[in-house]
Amino acid sequence: MQMDFPYLFLVFMLYSFAGYICEIVCSSIKQKKLVNRGFLCGPYCPIYGVGSLFILFLLLRFKEDPVIVFVLGAILTSAIEYITSFVLEKIFHNKWWDYSDEKFNIHGRIFLFNSLLFGFGSLVIIYTGNEIVTKVLNCFSPLGIKIIAYGLLFIFLADFIYSFMIAYNLRNRLIICEELKNEKLAKLPGMLEKIIREKVEKFRRYPKRLLEAFPDLKNANSKEFDIMKTIRDYKKEKNKEKGKKSNSKKRHP
Repeated sequence: MQMDFPYLFLVFMLYSFAGYICEIVCSSIKQKKLVNRGFLCGPYCPIYGVGSLFILFLLLRFKEDPVIVFVLGAILTSAIEYITSFVLEKIFHNKWWDYSDEKFNIHGRIFLFNSLLFGFGSLVIIYTGNEIVTKVLNCFSPLGIKIIAYGLLFIFLADFIYSFMIAYNLRNRLIICEELKNEKLAKLPGMLEKIIREKVEKFRRYPKRLLEAFPDLKNANSKEFDIMKTIRDYKKEKNKEKGKKSNSKKRHP
């Protein structure tokens, strides 16, 4: 396996795309509708790319023993999922997925069945995926690999920055709405109007795609999202009233 950055980045992207497809299929079957999964806007799930690189670097040496590949792969990828969930929760103030209702889960971040699937996926990567990816990338010249890799890197970084800003903005809204909920200020029209003016004057509709991709995020903050809806509806009514008054003044100078 080559160790230069452009080659490794393309391996990362290919497995991220494969993970994205798997997530779409599983989530769409579960929710009975097509769901665009993933934290980012593009067709890739970076956690799968990261996990695949770790598997290739650490487990290729055990290729002669599929049992070890399966067990270590399940442990390694589960650890990556757990750490990712923990970091996202600390940064964005909420859980992006929750397996608390599943059997044999650890803090709702990982659970046994998923870990077993990850172990099976490790076998696929070591015994099939690595060979396919190598053949695909060998179709391109070193210069072609660099051009494609750096072009995708630019798109990936732009997507990451944009998606991070959306998620962080959502985090700030949830914190504000949590304060409203805890202080019971949302029920007081006068205080609500003041807080809208001071804190959420530029309040925008929360990102629909993000919530469809991570339904547990909305379920865990249902009261906060109800407050968001109340604020949004309240502002719409205010704007309608202003519009009516403005039209009335134009008709009766």
